[in-house]
Amino acid sequence: MERVVFHIDVNNAYLSWEALYRLNELGETLDLRTIPSAIGGDKESRHGIILAKSMPARRAGVKTAETLGDARKKCPNLVIVPPHMAIYKEYSKKLMALLQEYSPVIEQYSIDEAFVDMTGLGKKIQNQPVAVAEEIRRHIYEKLGFTVNIGVSSNKILAKMASGFEKPNKVHSLFPDEIQKKMWPLPVGNLFFVGRSTKNRLFNLGIRTIGELALFDRNILRSHLGRHGALIHDYANGIDPSPVTAEAPDNKGYGNSTTISHDVTDSAEAKKYLLSLCESVGSRLRKDRVLASVVAVTIKNFEFSRGSHQCTLDSPTNVTSELYAHACKLFDEYWDGSPIRLIGVSTSKITRESMRQLNLLEQDKYIRQGKLEHAIDSIRKKFGENAIMRASFLENDDAKKDG
Repeated sequence: MERVVFHIDVNNAYLSWEALYRLNELGETLDLRTIPSAIGGDKESRHGIILAKSMPARRAGVKTAETLGDARKKCPNLVIVPPHMAIYKEYSKKLMALLQEYSPVIEQYSIDEAFVDMTGLGKKIQNQPVAVAEEIRRHIYEKLGFTVNIGVSSNKILAKMASGFEKPNKVHSLFPDEIQKKMWPLPVGNLFFVGRSTKNRLFNLGIRTIGELALFDRNILRSHLGRHGALIHDYANGIDPSPVTAEAPDNKGYGNSTTISHDVTDSAEAKKYLLSLCESVGSRLRKDRVLASVVAVTIKNFEFSRGSHQCTLDSPTNVTSELYAHACKLFDEYWDGSPIRLIGVSTSKITRESMRQLNLLEQDKYIRQGKLEHAIDSIRKKFGENAIMRASFLENDDAKKDG
């Protein structure tokens, strides 16, 4: 049975949800989606950029991630409203609940994106997946009031690429037999996980389109880009065996991320942020006396392209040094050198502390390290977070956690 995977992507999520909130909850009559408008941060702070824009604003040349000042130069009558993340999270929850009506296997990729595994859920799904996706698209609009794009394929990477085709409010398929026609002619920078830095390195190899990447010698590509080169070569050929992973409701995850006040381009600096985040996550795990079996690192670059990389541990842990070692390995494997704006560490597949099984030498080391970190946690709880600090943090006061 061929897999059927949908990728649902909300069109202009923040702006759409802000418009609906103002119409439905505040009783406003002007729909932000129908005028030149944008969601933007405080112009006096480093967050003074465009986070989302309406179609009229887009037609006026307004771009996501540009400064409010630049946007106003292009569109003097642009209406800018501040973001309300708590409201957007509520709309996101409503979307995920609606998707549960169609499949029990849903992987929320971000606040406004999700993969849905539709495999084996009826003959219509297998025979007419695009028609089913159209039904879901209409249902979301009728019940929740906002539009989505849906990509339909046999794996996650192709479904995600398909959802990025013509917008808004569209359903697109991208099955393996459609790759050469629909995906290969696209610029290589359109491929998922190809950021500006990687694109420039591919250009130096004479690669301009996704098709040229797909047909390029894999060994040469890997010699220039390492594992990342092999990954994007697979993606260009539509290869992605990763499953749609839905966590059980009671399998709580622990994570933390930080938005950075400047572009981070140095690996050593990025790893200081990782260490700070691992300390925060490890402390919460230890407080609840649980262990994590999966560690993931998330990176958002200066273009606001977001992605993550995860691994399953041989033994579950809540020790900061172990979390950090895995986080650094994931970072080295995934980061393509693009300037970093946000970095995060998250954990999942949580079990009780008593579930860890080790040999005697490992167990002794783990217990001693655990006691030390529990003692540090206690001191910080009593005297404050800065009562005990790692020496590396004294040189990087900006490594503060956002929560």
